[in-house]
Amino acid sequence: MSKDDDTGADGSNRDTHYAKLRRAHRDAKRDQQGLPPAQPRSKRDLPARKGSLYADRVAPETVYLYGLHTVRAALDNPARRITSLKATRNALIRLEIAEDAALPYPLELVSPQDIDLLLGDDAVHQGVLLEAAPLKPRPLSALGEGQLIVILDQVTDPHNVGAIMRSAVAFGAGALVTTQRHSPQESGVLAKSASGALEMIDHIEVRNLAAAFEEIRAQGFVTIGLDSEGPAPIETGLSGNRIALVLGAEGKGLRQKTRETVDTLVRLEMPGAIKSLNVSNATAIALYAARQFLAGQSRG
Repeated sequence: MSKDDDTGADGSNRDTHYAKLRRAHRDAKRDQQGLPPAQPRSKRDLPARKGSLYADRVAPETVYLYGLHTVRAALDNPARRITSLKATRNALIRLEIAEDAALPYPLELVSPQDIDLLLGDDAVHQGVLLEAAPLKPRPLSALGEGQLIVILDQVTDPHNVGAIMRSAVAFGAGALVTTQRHSPQESGVLAKSASGALEMIDHIEVRNLAAAFEEIRAQGFVTIGLDSEGPAPIETGLSGNRIALVLGAEGKGLRQKTRETVDTLVRLEMPGAIKSLNVSNATAIALYAARQFLAGQSRG
């Protein structure tokens, strides 16, 4: 979660200083007219409330996961060490967990409002909150026998990384490789965006991407970087029997060092008026193209 918000103020960063001044001016004018202060018409008119687990109030060795798909996948993952589960009765029914189930961790029945107080108004928790330890990143030696992996070059938005994890699992990628710095840590936001995929794919963190490419190549992968100025379209630029797709941050794209280090640079052909895509959308298209190419290789 971002630490840039003013956590000492009421509400979120949307409750700006100028918005407060406008409300104060409006209320003062109504007072002069003998009218009571204006009341918000609905919850949507109120600034988003931060939960008690917001930002740096969470211990570094603890992650809070929420949402039915996210929590169900975590419960099914034998590598996930669970501390406690809070859920509404309706959420327990949808998770197919009995209220009196003998679980190896504490289960607490709560109301949706109880979870709101912990996570804040913005979290779509669907009545369930899981406290757990973060998953341990895997080493590069754990790439296994899969034909396809995804490498991210300093993609920092947890929503994008979560969506990329979901696409990677959908297209059968064996691992997601990120840098230890300038990449999001495991969080409820990332896990919710991944919709369960966080538990289904090996997440590998490396210190130096250029050095990691050497080890990845040694395991038989061809590194294919996506770049808007790539000399070849992805349909003709793919090669090899094992492919590592490399994508950079939205806006910046691949760093110069990465462009110089990958085996091949390719581009997505976009004949329409818009010439760039969100990195998670671009990854999904690239994964489809790579999967189709690899399927053709196996048939050949």
